[in-house]
Amino acid sequence: MQIDAPFWDSLVFDGIDDVEVEAVTAAFGTVEVVARGRAAACSDCGRFSDRVRDRYQRRLRDLPLAEQGFVIQLTVRRFICGSADCPRRTFAEPFSRLAAPYARFTTRLNHALEWVGLALAGRVGARLAAQLGFGAGRMTLLRRVMALPDRRFSTPRVLGVDDFAIRRGRTYPTVLTSVEDHRVVDVLPTREAGLLAAWPRAPDAAPPMLCRSPTWFHLWQGLGRAMETCVAAYRDCLRNPVDSLSHGPDPSPQEWGRGQPGGPWLR
Repeated sequence: MQIDAPFWDSLVFDGIDDVEVEAVTAAFGTVEVVARGRAAACSDCGRFSDRVRDRYQRRLRDLPLAEQGFVIQLTVRRFICGSADCPRRTFAEPFSRLAAPYARFTTRLNHALEWVGLALAGRVGARLAAQLGFGAGRMTLLRRVMALPDRRFSTPRVLGVDDFAIRRGRTYPTVLTSVEDHRVVDVLPTREAGLLAAWPRAPDAAPPMLCRSPTWFHLWQGLGRAMETCVAAYRDCLRNPVDSLSHGPDPSPQEWGRGQPGGPWLR
């Protein structure tokens, strides 16, 4: 394949100035770009060096190009630091914007695998990755997801507190939720008040406002069953409302409550 260095530099290494394309080959459904670094500075003293101690190869998989696999064959050089007072005697070209140290995928392909893993996880994500040309297995996707850092949240100002049953009648943990942004903050093993009072928070943060969780599923379920039973018991009163009105004037609430089935509810 004919080499057009500016084209491949802009296509593959857009925004990465420390990489230079040397050759491009295409065979068996895979495009391979051979590249090397331009120059590197010591990570400790910041001084550039041209004394090469050794070099090694890194093979990086990248996002597919026109339904073809894409691989970067990168030559990494290790330099000798020329500063006498620098504690680091040798250093390698980092290529931090292209790929993480010891990684076999480029940063952009790694981000794509993270998105697939977060959306679909294991086997389903692996099937989608195969269709997209990523060629990553389910464990690769799961490792990308597990390597993601945890999100950092501030102490909630309004804390919702509710309990739920793991073993009905025996084990009732407590779930703490942030009412403002609707997320689960923590799960306590019991529903004892002392454990909730000792729940950790930031030392300089104000104590959160406590409230009962608005999602009392067991109460809503019990209320629904009670209403269903009540309506079923007095459904005969609703069958012929026109006939009942034709017998005379409406009784007063006191008179209606004396002899009607719904009397006890309206006294």
